Amino acid sequence: MNTTAYAKPINENKRSWLVKALRSWRLYVLLAPTFIYLFIFNYIPMYGVQIAFRNFTARDGILGSQWVGFDHFVFFFNSPQFEILVTNTVLISVYTLLWSFPFPIILALMVNEIRRPRIKKTIQTITYAPFFISVVVLVNMINVFLSQPDGLINQALQFFGLDTVNFLGRSSYFRTIFITSGIWQSIGWNSIIYIAALSSVDVEQHEAAMIDGASKLQRIWHINIPCIIPTAVILFILSTGHIMSVGFERIFLMQNALNLDVSEVISTYVYKVGLLRAQFSLTTAIGLFNSVINLILLLIVNQIAKKTSNISLF
Repeated sequence: MNTTAYAKPINENKRSWLVKALRSWRLYVLLAPTFIYLFIFNYIPMYGVQIAFRNFTARDGILGSQWVGFDHFVFFFNSPQFEILVTNTVLISVYTLLWSFPFPIILALMVNEIRRPRIKKTIQTITYAPFFISVVVLVNMINVFLSQPDGLINQALQFFGLDTVNFLGRSSYFRTIFITSGIWQSIGWNSIIYIAALSSVDVEQHEAAMIDGASKLQRIWHINIPCIIPTAVILFILSTGHIMSVGFERIFLMQNALNLDVSEVISTYVYKVGLLRAQFSLTTAIGLFNSVINLILLLIVNQIAKKTSNISLF
């Protein structure tokens, strides 16, 4: 069988790719710092994933530590806290995703309809500002508003002759407070990409719809929303890849002994049990478990989106 016919096109393709790369060498130089950063901080640390399968000690090092297989995973799965941790983590993440995902889209649609540039920029600045507030300051603001009995909300309740409420001490209020504060802080920042997508809408489509007698709501529904659906689907797929990764700082600062039954999540458990007690192998095993679940969810949602809407990451 003559293989020269196959080798020649392959060599030509390699040569043409090399020629294109040499012509665009400036772009590769520009991208080099990013690739180096990703390689150093994202790929090299993957070498330490094997700690999850070893009884790691700093004295013996990674390779010198005893290999224990899946013992740390079994310990975590059999832990009496496992069901509570997974339930709290999933519920907070799913509720956050379902409630917080539509608000940036709604805000972007509303801002896009503002025709006065000064008012538009003012609203954007006001909604963006909370994103730059540190987590510590945000939690302190929550305490100022909701603490008992000196919080502003409780002072208002007292003014109207009502009983004060320990909002931060009741488990039933924790998820609502956590999700609401997160929406308030991130709604403006998350709306930026939708506003950018709306800026690409063809003005002629709106003009044609106005000639046909379409109202503003009809134009939003039939022109603007279809334009941002691909962006929304991609962001939703990416968000599902973080279902098991609830942010540590805010939820840890909002925790107390009274709401611990709903606020204890995997990230706070890792900090308390894994890091404070120097159980690095257990911490790595839990982190690997989170990453695998997130990857599986990402692949599933991506496949569903691909079949239903023909929009996917890959």
